Amino acid sequence: MAHADGPTDNSHSNPSGPSGNADGKELLASASHSQIKINYVKGGGHGNKKGNLTTIDPNWKPPACWYEPVFTPESLKKFVDDTGGIGDVGAFWSWYGKGLWTDHYKDEETWPNNDGTTAPGYKNYNIGKKGYFWRSVANEDAAGDVWDCGKLMFWQDAQTIPNVPNAPTPKTLAEYAYNKVEVPDTKIELKPATRSTVNLPTWIWLDKGTFQDVVVRAELPNTGLWAETTATPVSLHLDPGTDDAETYPASGTCDFNQDKSIGTPYKKGDADQTPPCGISYLHATDGTPYQLKASITWKISWKGSGNSGGTMPDGTFETTQDMNVQEIQAINR
Repeated sequence: MAHADGPTDNSHSNPSGPSGNADGKELLASASHSQIKINYVKGGGHGNKKGNLTTIDPNWKPPACWYEPVFTPESLKKFVDDTGGIGDVGAFWSWYGKGLWTDHYKDEETWPNNDGTTAPGYKNYNIGKKGYFWRSVANEDAAGDVWDCGKLMFWQDAQTIPNVPNAPTPKTLAEYAYNKVEVPDTKIELKPATRSTVNLPTWIWLDKGTFQDVVVRAELPNTGLWAETTATPVSLHLDPGTDDAETYPASGTCDFNQDKSIGTPYKKGDADQTPPCGISYLHATDGTPYQLKASITWKISWKGSGNSGGTMPDGTFETTQDMNVQEIQAINR
């Protein structure tokens, strides 16, 4: 434990995770807040009920941790003087006591990193130099992987990106934006709307314009790094909620049409026709409705600074609604 003015508890902390919406002293003090700026370029983020996507790939994970520029030399000195040295020097370290900060960032004292290396000290906060002190940010959902960013807050010259493991890249920002994508609730149109009849098809469709691309842009200030993640609706999957049912098509997956609609709206006289997208229930409900699950699959792509880009695993968003099914009794004479 190094000498400190005031409290000498050089404790390790696990912040609650990046939020990207803090500012001022709170953001500077805490590694739990990412400085990544999120902008909803198209769709999502506002309006009617929405939700976040669930990736279809169980092995895919967002970035566990990364580094971000936080302080200029002058702002670091001001922060230490104004707070008395209370804040985070990494995703795992909180320093309480001005002496801890001044020893390392002002008086050139070395300090051990969490990755087994030694961090060189700095003279007078590097005042007069152009650049930033970078600090790690941990994703709260990443569990033990966050320990991969084990460097104490370190110096990086202006207009350069650190050459260290888990330095931010456009793909890092694209993956961060993936978790911020918000898509509309999957509300489907049904005919009959509230009660189906055994062995008669229930038509299901989505009007064009109901689902459009969602584009989320992520930028990391003072780095020149940015990425836009785009979610494009590609199909609707139906799960009738019982094995005693048939889906149309048989796979239960209805692809989007070119105009971003699905299926065909029901018209008078279509009751005996086979819908391009729909369900036939083979048994009536007995007071407990079937749980019809409807999920939209969204194709995920991204582009970013430096002509970068690519794809990520598809995402889905599912909703459930009650389906009551009646049986019509015929009388033979």
